[in-house]
Amino acid sequence: MTRAVRVGVIGAGGLGHHHIRILRDLLGPDFAGFYESRTDRASQVASELGVRAFESLDALLDVVDAVTIVVPTPSHFAVAERVLSRGVHTLIEKPIAATLEEADELLRIAALHGALVQTGHVERFNRAVRAALPYVDAPRFIESNRLAPFNPRGADVAVVLDLMIHDIDLVHTLVGGRAGAVTAVGVPVLTPFVDIANARLTFDSGAVANITASRVSRERMRKLRIFQQSGYLSLDLGAGNGEFFRLRGDVDVASLAMAPLALEQFVERIPLEADEGDALRLEFESFLAAVRGDAPVPVTGEEGRDALAVALRIVAEIEHGLPALAGGAPLRSRA
Repeated sequence: MTRAVRVGVIGAGGLGHHHIRILRDLLGPDFAGFYESRTDRASQVASELGVRAFESLDALLDVVDAVTIVVPTPSHFAVAERVLSRGVHTLIEKPIAATLEEADELLRIAALHGALVQTGHVERFNRAVRAALPYVDAPRFIESNRLAPFNPRGADVAVVLDLMIHDIDLVHTLVGGRAGAVTAVGVPVLTPFVDIANARLTFDSGAVANITASRVSRERMRKLRIFQQSGYLSLDLGAGNGEFFRLRGDVDVASLAMAPLALEQFVERIPLEADEGDALRLEFESFLAAVRGDAPVPVTGEEGRDALAVALRIVAEIEHGLPALAGGAPLRSRA
């Protein structure tokens, strides 16, 4: 019989609301409730979702085996430190922390108290990514574009830590290594922090990833293109689908240079499909399976730390190329 796991949520903002709703539906009576420091917001969410709002963080931690942490990035460390020190298993929304020192300390505390840490890189569970993985084979070049209209949520850090970090983690997963050289450019537009950025990551294998993220776009775009020797994958993360194009097995490659041919005459198109499933719900199911001991943690704290390390290198590279803001304020996120 599967062991029951009592779970709670810390933070009831926009994303926290979704955490609470999905975990309530997923766990039923095993969902303990949530803690939100803003009492008016706590009352509102408790009433809307019909769940318990705890009056203190300690009161919630007294009754749970695991939690998800959905607070602003600058508060990740202070909250996660208290949680992990009590041996409570934790899913921390990305980025895992604001600095590498904080991330390393959280991982140390987790190991000391026997607590699991999962990082909330939810795009790993995107339907398009799940469908593409069986066809990914030693990518050589990856092009990623993640554009979004401005949203105050997440605007307390650079867009690199807010949006681009999703794609940093995906690129690490697809290439199967870690970035060596990093070059980047970016500018603040609507906030004191970098709002649009482009980064080029070069891996020891020779693979290259070109990543663009913006939170000052008129339209949303979440697209990923993967080029490898076996073909080309085009993914629409927003729509959750994609295509794989590869050379047909019956084509004489030498004949391609002799006369122009229609694309379909020498290229096979494979639609990329995976089972339906809400990415956030799948992420929670994977976390619960890890807590129960039924599966390994799919996105470890160490992997979250690796993505953060590259993100901070990108931010530092951008800062180096830009003059200080008026009054000498740095462009770095509030870390």
